[in-house]
Amino acid sequence: MASKDTPSFSTLPPCPSAMWPLWLLASLLALSQALPFEQRGFWDFTLDDGPFMMNDEEASGADTSGILDPDSVTPTYSAMCPFGCHCHLRVVQCSDLGLKSVPKEISPDTTLLDLQNNDISELRKDDFKGLQHLYALVLVNNKISKIHEKAFSPLRKLQKLYISKNHLVEIPPNLPSSLVELRIHDNRIRKVPKGVFSGLRNMNCIEMGGNPLENSGFEPGAFDGLKLNYLRISEAKLTGIPKDLPETLNELHLDHNKIQAIELEDLLRYSKLYRLGLGHNQIRMIENGSLSFLPTLRELHLDNNKLARVPSGLPDLKLLQVVYLHSNNITKVGVNDFCPVGFGVKRAYYNGISLFNNPVPYWEVQPATFRCVTDRLAIQFGNYKK
Repeated sequence: MASKDTPSFSTLPPCPSAMWPLWLLASLLALSQALPFEQRGFWDFTLDDGPFMMNDEEASGADTSGILDPDSVTPTYSAMCPFGCHCHLRVVQCSDLGLKSVPKEISPDTTLLDLQNNDISELRKDDFKGLQHLYALVLVNNKISKIHEKAFSPLRKLQKLYISKNHLVEIPPNLPSSLVELRIHDNRIRKVPKGVFSGLRNMNCIEMGGNPLENSGFEPGAFDGLKLNYLRISEAKLTGIPKDLPETLNELHLDHNKIQAIELEDLLRYSKLYRLGLGHNQIRMIENGSLSFLPTLRELHLDNNKLARVPSGLPDLKLLQVVYLHSNNITKVGVNDFCPVGFGVKRAYYNGISLFNNPVPYWEVQPATFRCVTDRLAIQFGNYKK
């Protein structure tokens, strides 16, 4: 979770989190066929095999005379809609109704089922029976504490499961093998056992922050077999960087924990990281050489920690473009803290360095310190308060 004082410069899009208005769903569901996983908005569900999908030319207003007649391709069940819900274009919206259980009479051709903000406490064996075309299931902000081991069995095409802000104490068993994105943050999960993600070869993004997870809560091999691009374990109880996460990660967010140091081999297996979030921890020390294992890093968040100096090794990160170091205890910035010595060494110039709210005597910082920054406006100084 970004703080209010986090600078706006960035090099990569965040994993989706914002909820879009429901009236956008109809157009979003008809925009394009699915591409490989991309990080998009909450409601940006692009379906893989929907017969009603428009390609880019059709969506832009080009000739659509060749589009298939939906009624000639597949039967529809538009007459089926649970009482009190809104149903349109295979989207069933049953949020904010005070529901105690998953409603019946859901159309078999439903691709998006929205059940957020209700009072559902249990997912039973046959709650999703017949929903073999479901692509996205939204169960955010209910009271779910119990899930039958076969509750998700019918959902053979489910790719997005949003079950955050519930009362779960464990990760649901037997998740669909088709799953690409799992959001299970703000529950009561304390343990991630080995094998819980077994068979999820398509999984790309997991958001599990806001759970009382400690380092000891991850069993060895808990993430075996996963080829994740994105993982967030923010607002937990971590005291160090977990060492057994998927080595395929491009983004790792561990902000708002209790991490106190980065030791030499903590980042050894994460050489593919583009973005690393370690803001709002208690980091005092980053061991020399720790960052050398991140050759592709583009964005580094170390704001709101207890660092007394700029971490060593930044000049060697040839692709690094954004560094957040604000709100630390940094008292000095050396002329070679950010930029390599010599020209032509750094492949991408910085477009953002935040150093504000540090006890640095900025008038003593030499201009050459930022010789590899695109623009002086990309440097943020000042506003230190004792």
